Amino acid sequence: MTVAKASAMRSKDPSTQVGAVIVNKLNQIISTGYNGFPRGINDDEFPWINSGEDWGNLKYPYVAHAELNAIVSARTDLTGCDVYVTLFPCNECTKIIIQAGINRIYFIDDKYHNEKEFIASRKMLDAAKISYDQLPNLEITIKVKQK
Repeated sequence: MTVAKASAMRSKDPSTQVGAVIVNKLNQIISTGYNGFPRGINDDEFPWINSGEDWGNLKYPYVAHAELNAIVSARTDLTGCDVYVTLFPCNECTKIIIQAGINRIYFIDDKYHNEKEFIASRKMLDAAKISYDQLPNLEITIKVKQK
């Protein structure tokens, strides 16, 4: 989970930095990801704001989530793998996790637990018999010394 937290730090999202790490049955890291804009899109040319009237001026239509980035970057069969993610996955990421064949999700934060997208996530994960476990009382701090 420390690697997921470190991956999250790569995100330029000022409000929510999320990281994901996919590991195989031997707990070897297969892939990492963080939330950010798709390849080739300049982080400074698209919005990072998360509220307002005009949906097109928000980050949501443009940001690729950490889980999606980790799955796409793996470029291999992920059947039987586990994913460690700093935030419980939304419904869209859950669909991708299920389709990728991932067995288990470990997560730290579940701050959107009661929102409809995350209720749908749990419903799909339960139906697909994919385990998801919050790592209780886990606090990871990574300090980066500035010059």
